[in-house]
Amino acid sequence: MPERPLRHSCVSVGCDLAAQSKIERLKVSQSDGRRKTQRGSAAVSVVADTDRRLRRAELERFADKARAAVGLRGEVNILLTSSAKIRDLNRRFRKKDQATDVLSFPAAASSGVAACSGDLAVSVDIAAQWAENLRHSLVKELSILILHGMLHLAGYDHETDSGEMARKEATLRKRFELPASLTERARSVPGKMPRTRRTR
Repeated sequence: MPERPLRHSCVSVGCDLAAQSKIERLKVSQSDGRRKTQRGSAAVSVVADTDRRLRRAELERFADKARAAVGLRGEVNILLTSSAKIRDLNRRFRKKDQATDVLSFPAAASSGVAACSGDLAVSVDIAAQWAENLRHSLVKELSILILHGMLHLAGYDHETDSGEMARKEATLRKRFELPASLTERARSVPGKMPRTRRTR
């Protein structure tokens, strides 16, 4: 079990994360590791930097549907990686020296990159832990995390709103036939889920 996994975090550092590529430095340099699902001029780019076998094409299709469903028009870059690399990103951008399941990096309004909506970084290790505990597939768990991160990129924030994000997430979860969302899990009975901690 990763040390003190966190539930999730949303960080506004701007789309330079994708464009200049702080995340790019962590991406595997494999030509088949990067695929894009085009919809108009926007795209979803998923890179898997992990030893685990993942169904990238299925995740990319879901991510593109989720991007459209939350109203994002620009490109979204998604890094599927280890808890160690998520911890490194969390330490560098949030000064939090611990792993978390998903980090959201919305494009800053001043970034000047209109075609970019932002970036997500997802811990496959923590996703696998959740999937095992909740007895569903890793793809479903990654989809839950991607949907949650997309909502943050679209400006939702369950820590400061009056339930708007939770309602939107619940609606989309049902549409996409996904198990309980992260905001729904936050109300779960402690001790039945992997140990988590919320951060701002």
